[in-house]
Amino acid sequence: MRLRVLLGLAFVVSLVGLGQSWTVPYYALTPGEATNVAPLISVRGLASDAHHDTIMLTDVYLSTLTAWQWLYMHLQSHVEFVPASDLVDPGVPASQIQAQGYLEMADSKQAAEVAALRALGWPIRLSSAGATVTAVLSGSPAFSRLHVGDRVVSVDGRAIDNACALVGAVHDVAPGTLVRLGVARVHISADGVMTYDSPQTVSVRTRANHGESASPCAGVSGVARSYLGISSEDAVHADLPGQISIKTTSIGGPSAGLAMTLALIDRLSAGSLTGHYVVAATGTMSASGLVGDVGGVAEKTVAVARAGAQIFFVPQVEVPTASAVAPASLRIIGVTTLAQVLHDLRSLGGDAPVALSTPH
Repeated sequence: MRLRVLLGLAFVVSLVGLGQSWTVPYYALTPGEATNVAPLISVRGLASDAHHDTIMLTDVYLSTLTAWQWLYMHLQSHVEFVPASDLVDPGVPASQIQAQGYLEMADSKQAAEVAALRALGWPIRLSSAGATVTAVLSGSPAFSRLHVGDRVVSVDGRAIDNACALVGAVHDVAPGTLVRLGVARVHISADGVMTYDSPQTVSVRTRANHGESASPCAGVSGVARSYLGISSEDAVHADLPGQISIKTTSIGGPSAGLAMTLALIDRLSAGSLTGHYVVAATGTMSASGLVGDVGGVAEKTVAVARAGAQIFFVPQVEVPTASAVAPASLRIIGVTTLAQVLHDLRSLGGDAPVALSTPH
């Protein structure tokens, strides 16, 4: 399996054959591609600038390894080996990694749209939309009943607004209770596009809790009596003007958030946001404009340098990692907020972003 994410010789022929079929519990992170975001964006219902800058997102290739590939990769440069256990929580099968990556990308796109429009003066309203499943424990009551990306909107007829509401609804339920969940099933296409069905009832029988810690949710005290075996996040609906689409075929993970945000601001405003520099960026983006840490920065730096980027924005804590492999032609700038990035771009000669459509 190979997913784009924004992370001796054998003496006996039979041993070589075995090495080609045995998989090892490691993934290889190698430099992926640096992709200009502008051609991936389509906008309807908002004025946009057809003359846009080059702002690139960058990813890494995440590959499973046979024993032979694991040995061969150790002879290559710019390869990082990541234990499978580092990519999923304990008890969560590695088979969920791909769906988790696509869910993270979907969340990242929405956050980028909200952050970009807010930076241009739009008062974007967010509302609760349920609890989205982010992982399902192997062998748990919910295993095979719920899937990564499914959205829980009710429990026994009681509306669920967010992840903590879901925790609270099942916290004191006795073991062996059949709970009826209202679930909007997710469909994830082969290239990572997520769509949802109307809610349907999914029944799950709880099981006695043996070892789960107390919930961090406010108003939910003590250790739960039983459990479903899922982790979840708040599902959020953003009331956006117009229609924005960012096509990120087969790319998972949250690290393109900053790049997508900058490209959207550039598309929806006049002038040159980057001062005509070729810019690349990596970092998660929150709806409030915070830039978060990401993995695989060394490999991403190699990718953007190969693509001809002149400026590479990275999370502040990743500056040493990026600088260690960056050529002299690539300037590394560490950032923590979108506001800081926009200030830095103006310092480089970029235009202050002004929305082409009047915010209201």
